[in-house]
Amino acid sequence: MKAVRLILLVLLVILTACGGSSGQTSSIARTSAYIQNKGSDTIVNLALAWAEQYQAEHPDISISVTGGGSGTGIAALINKTVDIANASRAMAADEITQAKANGVTPVEFVIARDAIAVVVNPQNPVRRLTLQQISDIYSGKINNWTGVGGDDRPIVRLSRETNSGTHVYFLQTVIRLGDPNNTTLFSTDTLLLPSSEGIINEVRQNPNAIGYDGLGYIPSDLMNSVVAVARNTDGPYVVPSITTVNNNSYPVARDLYMYTSGQPTGAIKDYLNWILSPEAQTIVANLGFVPIK
Repeated sequence: MKAVRLILLVLLVILTACGGSSGQTSSIARTSAYIQNKGSDTIVNLALAWAEQYQAEHPDISISVTGGGSGTGIAALINKTVDIANASRAMAADEITQAKANGVTPVEFVIARDAIAVVVNPQNPVRRLTLQQISDIYSGKINNWTGVGGDDRPIVRLSRETNSGTHVYFLQTVIRLGDPNNTTLFSTDTLLLPSSEGIINEVRQNPNAIGYDGLGYIPSDLMNSVVAVARNTDGPYVVPSITTVNNNSYPVARDLYMYTSGQPTGAIKDYLNWILSPEAQTIVANLGFVPIK
């Protein structure tokens, strides 16, 4: 009998140990998927909202979202230190070349659209500008608001920093008017600010300022100070909105991107599929961006 009891005790210990091991493996499986998402400051608030909603619905997934600018996100993708890179501009040819040289094949996903709003201080009476006038302001050809029908005040130019995809897009599309052979640059006295919020705060405080930002970052108290933009002097002058972006009447609109290294699989693929779903695109509209569907 003692021998039987001893055998039963040993079996009980073994079964208990196996059961504990099985439970631990199950716990690890529930928290095994971790997605690193980094890049554009324009997209960061949208990416955070997406991550929060997705994690609430998929508690087995952990998503880390950080900003730093489109260039930072793309560099991280090239260096294989991020799963998804956010960018408010398309990857440049030299960036794609660098990526492939490092064994990374970038795959592009258009995840939303955006309008670049040009905004002035509420005290500024200027509410209409052509693309050429905005180019002349930011390149330093026009330095006083009287040059575009405003008061006799010096113009204070505000821009995002050079690592920002919004900065690059604005340079190419507005200052250079979409001409790849145009080499016009920002005026050297342009104030470069590290965030969208910084531009908005300076425009709000400085009656001489002009800035540009993603439409989703324009607060309600400055919406009436958003400039209507025309492609040329014949007009029409159009303010940015979901409608005017979708019907292509607003001239400063762009796609927003996520990039992966190769075709995504597993948890990353599932997450990107969700981002393109009606549920996730509703969040796009709620944050002031333009849904792609």
